[in-house]
Amino acid sequence: MAFSGINIGLYREGTNLMPIVARLPEEERVDISTIEGMKIWSPAIQGYIPLQQVVLDVNVRWEDPLVVRKNRKRVLTVMADPDPIGEETAATVQKRIMPAIAAIELPEGYSLEWGGEYESSADAQASLFQTMPMGYLAMFLITIFLFNKVKEALIVWATVPLAIIGVTLGLLLLNTPFGFMALLGFLSLSGMLVKNGIVLLDQIEIEIASGKEKYQAVVDAAVSRVRPVCMAAITTVLGMIPLLPDVFFKPMAVTIMFGLSFATVLTLIVVPVLYRLFHKLKVPSKQTA
Repeated sequence: MAFSGINIGLYREGTNLMPIVARLPEEERVDISTIEGMKIWSPAIQGYIPLQQVVLDVNVRWEDPLVVRKNRKRVLTVMADPDPIGEETAATVQKRIMPAIAAIELPEGYSLEWGGEYESSADAQASLFQTMPMGYLAMFLITIFLFNKVKEALIVWATVPLAIIGVTLGLLLLNTPFGFMALLGFLSLSGMLVKNGIVLLDQIEIEIASGKEKYQAVVDAAVSRVRPVCMAAITTVLGMIPLLPDVFFKPMAVTIMFGLSFATVLTLIVVPVLYRLFHKLKVPSKQTA
């Protein structure tokens, strides 16, 4: 009756029944020190007497009603959500506050771990990395079977790391974190770059089969493939633009747009150079009339 209250009746309003609760005023209810002056019913005198006349002392001690554990260790969870109508996501908020949280000096025996979306993303990436090597291995073997040569497959896959330059620059310029969606975008990007390398090498083989000298075939193939390769990259980049305002798909769009743009230009330069180095093609000497 003093704190949470007891039901002493019902109030009917139409078809609704609302309980009538008797309890102390709010200013007394929230003060635990008033417990000593609380009156209790005494059957002996048939009246109310203060609690301090019955007990010698009241010792108030706060305890946690529930001890939460994770991995058999006590854990205290601090939760927060980004502004639902704002432009920040959980990843961007975490990136902004992580330095301040990391600077907190914890007592001995205490540790701090990030949960929520960060933990879920880490678990998803861990499961993805378990199967990703087999996928890349299968793609590499398919490239070998396609050209029936190991050198050509190495040349094609050497262009994939070039995308890291554009991806890094794009994420830094637009202040976008490299999360799970960005990782998916990079995986998709690697397939696009492999396709560009295959197209360029296939054109080189066609030029050589037509009877051209190998060095000239490499030059002509690189020049003839500039337009189709660039047009394919431009259409993909333009298709990613509508995803930029979306905070969820923005990391993936930025990764594909900047990575593909830089890697496409570098592919048109690096693939012919690697082909010449791998096959040890010599520059033909200039003939004077």
